[in-house]
Amino acid sequence: MDKRLEEFKRLLDIMDELRVKCPWDKEQTMESLRHLTIEETYELADSILEGKMTDIKKELGDILLHIVFYAKIASEQQQFDIADVISGLCEKLIFRHPHVFGNVNVENSDEVKTNWEDLKIKEGNKTILGGVPVSLPALVKANRIQDKVRAVGFDWDRPEQIWDKVDEELKELQHEFKTGDAKKMEAEFGDLIFSLVNAARLYNIDPEMALERTNKKFMRRFNYLESQTLQKGISLKNMSLNEMNVYWEEAKKQDR
Repeated sequence: MDKRLEEFKRLLDIMDELRVKCPWDKEQTMESLRHLTIEETYELADSILEGKMTDIKKELGDILLHIVFYAKIASEQQQFDIADVISGLCEKLIFRHPHVFGNVNVENSDEVKTNWEDLKIKEGNKTILGGVPVSLPALVKANRIQDKVRAVGFDWDRPEQIWDKVDEELKELQHEFKTGDAKKMEAEFGDLIFSLVNAARLYNIDPEMALERTNKKFMRRFNYLESQTLQKGISLKNMSLNEMNVYWEEAKKQDR
Protein backbone atom coordinates (compact mmCIF):
# COMPACT_ATOMS: atom_id res chain seq x y z
CA MET A 1 0.00 0.00 0.00
CA ASP A 2 1.14 3.56 -0.74
CA LYS A 3 2.76 4.99 2.41
CA ARG A 4 0.46 8.04 2.26
CA LEU A 5 -2.67 5.88 2.19
CA GLU A 6 -1.28 3.65 4.92
CA GLU A 7 -0.69 6.60 7.27
CA PHE A 8 -4.06 8.14 6.46
CA LYS A 9 -5.82 4.86 7.28
CA ARG A 10 -3.82 4.70 10.51
CA LEU A 11 -5.05 8.19 11.44
CA LEU A 12 -8.67 7.21 10.75
CA ASP A 13 -8.29 4.08 12.89
CA ILE A 14 -6.78 6.10 15.74
CA MET A 15 -9.66 8.60 15.51
CA ASP A 16 -12.19 5.76 15.69
CA GLU A 17 -10.51 4.40 18.82
CA LEU A 18 -10.21 7.79 20.51
CA ARG A 19 -13.88 8.47 19.94
CA VAL A 20 -14.74 5.26 21.79
CA LYS A 21 -12.13 5.15 24.55
CA CYS A 22 -11.04 8.72 25.40
CA PRO A 23 -13.40 10.65 27.74
CA TRP A 24 -12.40 14.04 26.27
CA ASP A 25 -12.66 12.98 22.63
CA LYS A 26 -16.02 11.31 23.27
CA GLU A 27 -17.47 14.59 24.56
CA GLN A 28 -16.45 16.80 21.65
CA THR A 29 -18.94 18.28 19.19
CA MET A 30 -18.46 20.40 16.08
CA GLU A 31 -19.33 23.44 18.17
CA SER A 32 -16.81 22.63 20.91
CA LEU A 33 -14.04 22.08 18.35
CA ARG A 34 -14.74 25.27 16.40
CA HIS A 35 -12.66 27.71 18.48
CA LEU A 36 -9.83 25.18 18.70
CA THR A 37 -9.78 24.88 14.91
CA ILE A 38 -9.53 28.65 14.57
CA GLU A 39 -6.65 28.66 17.05
CA GLU A 40 -4.83 25.89 15.15
CA THR A 41 -5.26 27.80 11.90
CA TYR A 42 -3.64 30.89 13.39
CA GLU A 43 -0.80 28.76 14.76
CA LEU A 44 -0.20 27.40 11.26
CA ALA A 45 -0.23 30.96 9.90
CA ASP A 46 2.37 31.98 12.50
CA SER A 47 4.58 29.01 11.59
CA ILE A 48 4.40 29.89 7.89
CA LEU A 49 5.36 33.48 8.69
CA GLU A 50 8.35 32.26 10.71
CA GLY A 51 9.32 29.87 7.91
CA LYS A 52 9.92 26.95 10.28
CA MET A 53 9.15 23.81 8.29
CA THR A 54 9.14 21.53 11.34
CA ASP A 55 6.49 23.69 12.99
CA ILE A 56 4.51 23.92 9.73
CA LYS A 57 4.45 20.12 9.51
CA LYS A 58 3.22 19.87 13.11
CA GLU A 59 0.48 22.47 12.66
CA LEU A 60 -0.69 20.87 9.41
CA GLY A 61 -1.06 17.64 11.37
CA ASP A 62 -3.16 19.41 13.99
CA ILE A 63 -5.48 20.84 11.33
CA LEU A 64 -5.74 17.46 9.61
CA LEU A 65 -6.77 15.97 12.94
CA HIS A 66 -9.58 18.49 13.18
CA ILE A 67 -10.80 17.69 9.65
CA VAL A 68 -10.88 13.98 10.46
CA PHE A 69 -12.58 14.75 13.79
CA TYR A 70 -15.39 16.76 12.17
CA ALA A 71 -15.91 14.04 9.56
CA LYS A 72 -16.05 11.38 12.29
CA ILE A 73 -18.72 13.31 14.21
CA ALA A 74 -20.73 13.77 11.01
CA SER A 75 -20.49 10.05 10.21
CA GLU A 76 -21.86 9.22 13.65
CA GLN A 77 -24.82 11.45 12.82
CA GLN A 78 -25.13 9.68 9.44
CA GLN A 79 -24.61 12.98 7.60
CA PHE A 80 -21.35 12.31 5.73
CA ASP A 81 -17.94 10.74 6.29
CA ILE A 82 -14.34 11.49 5.37
CA ALA A 83 -14.73 9.70 2.03
CA ASP A 84 -17.58 12.09 1.14
CA VAL A 85 -15.41 15.06 2.11
CA ILE A 86 -12.52 13.92 -0.07
CA SER A 87 -14.78 12.93 -2.97
CA GLY A 88 -16.51 16.31 -2.93
CA LEU A 89 -13.15 18.06 -2.90
CA CYS A 90 -11.88 16.00 -5.84
CA GLU A 91 -14.97 16.76 -7.88
CA LYS A 92 -14.70 20.48 -7.11
CA LEU A 93 -11.03 20.60 -8.09
CA ILE A 94 -11.73 18.86 -11.39
CA PHE A 95 -14.71 21.12 -12.12
CA ARG A 96 -12.78 24.31 -11.31
CA HIS A 97 -9.73 23.34 -13.39
CA PRO A 98 -11.09 22.72 -16.88
CA HIS A 99 -7.75 24.02 -18.20
CA VAL A 100 -6.13 20.96 -16.59
CA PHE A 101 -8.84 18.29 -16.74
CA GLY A 102 -10.79 19.60 -19.73
CA ASN A 103 -10.24 21.42 -23.00
CA VAL A 104 -10.21 25.05 -21.79
CA ASN A 105 -7.09 27.09 -22.61
CA VAL A 106 -5.71 29.78 -20.32
CA GLU A 107 -2.72 32.08 -20.74
CA ASN A 108 -1.98 32.96 -17.10
CA SER A 109 -3.15 32.80 -13.49
CA ASP A 110 -5.40 35.87 -13.95
CA GLU A 111 -7.46 33.96 -16.52
CA VAL A 112 -7.62 31.02 -14.11
CA LYS A 113 -9.09 33.30 -11.41
CA THR A 114 -11.62 34.74 -13.86
CA ASN A 115 -12.75 31.25 -14.80
CA TRP A 116 -12.98 30.30 -11.12
CA GLU A 117 -15.45 33.08 -10.39
CA ASP A 118 -17.63 32.08 -13.36
CA LEU A 119 -17.56 28.45 -12.26
CA LYS A 120 -18.38 29.33 -8.63
CA ILE A 121 -21.55 31.09 -9.82
CA LYS A 122 -22.48 27.94 -11.76
CA GLU A 123 -21.91 25.95 -8.53
CA GLY A 124 -24.48 28.02 -6.68
CA ASN A 125 -22.84 31.29 -5.59
CA LYS A 126 -25.44 33.77 -6.80
CA THR A 127 -23.13 36.79 -6.70
CA ILE A 128 -19.43 37.47 -7.16
CA LEU A 129 -19.03 38.34 -3.48
CA GLY A 130 -21.38 35.63 -2.24
CA GLY A 131 -18.52 33.31 -1.34
CA VAL A 132 -16.70 35.74 0.96
CA PRO A 133 -17.00 34.34 4.51
CA VAL A 134 -18.78 36.74 6.86
CA SER A 135 -16.52 35.86 9.78
CA LEU A 136 -13.21 36.64 8.05
CA PRO A 137 -11.05 39.24 9.84
CA ALA A 138 -11.68 42.65 8.25
CA LEU A 139 -8.20 43.04 6.72
CA VAL A 140 -8.29 39.59 5.13
CA LYS A 141 -11.87 40.16 3.99
CA ALA A 142 -10.98 43.46 2.28
CA ASN A 143 -8.21 41.74 0.34
CA ARG A 144 -10.50 38.86 -0.63
CA ILE A 145 -13.27 41.22 -1.77
CA GLN A 146 -10.88 43.17 -3.98
CA ASP A 147 -9.37 40.00 -5.41
CA LYS A 148 -12.80 38.68 -6.33
CA VAL A 149 -14.02 41.82 -8.11
CA ARG A 150 -10.70 42.03 -9.92
CA ALA A 151 -11.48 38.66 -11.51
CA VAL A 152 -14.45 40.22 -13.35
CA GLY A 153 -12.54 43.33 -14.45
CA PHE A 154 -13.47 45.76 -11.66
CA ASP A 155 -9.97 47.05 -11.11
CA TRP A 156 -7.49 49.81 -11.93
CA ASP A 157 -5.86 49.75 -15.35
CA ARG A 158 -2.43 50.41 -13.84
CA PRO A 159 -1.22 49.85 -10.25
CA GLU A 160 0.11 53.40 -9.89
CA GLN A 161 -3.41 54.79 -10.27
CA ILE A 162 -4.21 53.65 -6.74
CA TRP A 163 -2.02 56.34 -5.18
CA ASP A 164 -4.35 59.14 -6.22
CA LYS A 165 -7.13 57.26 -4.44
CA VAL A 166 -4.99 56.79 -1.33
CA ASP A 167 -4.18 60.52 -1.31
CA GLU A 168 -7.86 61.36 -1.74
CA GLU A 169 -8.90 59.12 1.17
CA LEU A 170 -6.14 60.51 3.40
CA LYS A 171 -7.26 64.09 2.75
CA GLU A 172 -10.88 63.19 3.47
CA LEU A 173 -9.82 61.58 6.76
CA GLN A 174 -7.74 64.62 7.75
CA HIS A 175 -10.75 66.82 7.02
CA GLU A 176 -13.00 64.75 9.28
CA PHE A 177 -10.40 64.85 12.06
CA LYS A 178 -10.82 68.62 12.02
CA THR A 179 -14.62 68.36 12.29
CA GLY A 180 -14.43 65.92 15.18
CA ASP A 181 -17.36 63.79 14.02
CA ALA A 182 -16.55 60.32 15.40
CA LYS A 183 -18.69 58.33 12.95
CA LYS A 184 -17.34 60.18 9.91
CA MET A 185 -13.77 59.80 11.15
CA GLU A 186 -14.29 56.06 11.52
CA ALA A 187 -15.84 55.81 8.05
CA GLU A 188 -13.00 57.70 6.39
CA PHE A 189 -10.41 55.74 8.34
CA GLY A 190 -11.98 52.55 6.99
CA ASP A 191 -11.91 53.95 3.45
CA LEU A 192 -8.21 54.77 3.80
CA ILE A 193 -7.36 51.28 5.06
CA PHE A 194 -9.42 49.74 2.24
CA SER A 195 -7.51 51.77 -0.35
CA LEU A 196 -4.17 50.75 1.21
CA VAL A 197 -5.22 47.10 1.06
CA ASN A 198 -6.01 47.72 -2.59
CA ALA A 199 -2.52 49.14 -3.11
CA ALA A 200 -0.97 46.11 -1.42
CA ARG A 201 -2.90 43.76 -3.71
CA LEU A 202 -1.92 45.69 -6.83
CA TYR A 203 1.75 45.38 -5.88
CA ASN A 204 1.45 41.70 -4.90
CA ILE A 205 1.81 42.30 -1.16
CA ASP A 206 -0.21 40.29 1.33
CA PRO A 207 -1.49 43.06 3.66
CA GLU A 208 -2.20 40.66 6.53
CA MET A 209 1.29 39.20 6.37
CA ALA A 210 2.87 42.65 5.97
CA LEU A 211 1.07 43.98 9.05
CA GLU A 212 1.88 40.88 11.09
CA ARG A 213 5.58 41.18 10.20
CA THR A 214 5.44 44.80 11.39
CA ASN A 215 3.69 43.67 14.59
CA LYS A 216 6.46 41.17 15.26
CA LYS A 217 9.14 43.75 14.45
CA PHE A 218 7.60 46.28 16.83
CA MET A 219 7.30 43.70 19.60
CA ARG A 220 10.90 42.60 19.12
CA ARG A 221 12.18 46.18 19.34
CA PHE A 222 9.97 47.08 22.30
CA ASN A 223 11.03 43.92 24.14
CA TYR A 224 14.65 44.98 23.63
CA LEU A 225 13.89 48.46 24.96
CA GLU A 226 12.13 46.98 27.99
CA SER A 227 14.87 44.43 28.74
CA GLN A 228 17.62 47.05 28.53
CA THR A 229 15.87 49.43 30.90
CA LEU A 230 15.06 46.63 33.36
CA GLN A 231 18.73 45.63 33.45
CA LYS A 232 19.59 49.19 34.42
CA GLY A 233 16.81 49.39 37.00
CA ILE A 234 15.02 52.13 35.06
CA SER A 235 11.22 52.33 34.87
CA LEU A 236 9.77 53.05 31.45
CA LYS A 237 7.13 55.22 33.11
CA ASN A 238 9.85 57.57 34.34
CA MET A 239 11.57 57.92 30.96
CA SER A 240 10.95 60.53 28.31
CA LEU A 241 10.20 59.49 24.74
CA ASN A 242 13.62 60.78 23.68
CA GLU A 243 15.30 58.59 26.30
CA MET A 244 13.33 55.57 25.13
CA ASN A 245 14.24 56.35 21.54
CA VAL A 246 17.93 55.75 22.29
CA TYR A 247 17.20 52.08 23.00
CA TRP A 248 14.72 51.94 20.12
CA GLU A 249 17.43 52.98 17.68
CA GLU A 250 19.73 50.32 19.15
CA ALA A 251 17.03 47.73 18.51
CA LYS A 252 16.64 48.94 14.92
CA LYS A 253 20.38 48.50 14.33
CA GLN A 254 20.12 44.91 15.56
CA ASP A 255 17.35 44.25 13.02
CA ARG A 256 19.63 45.34 10.21
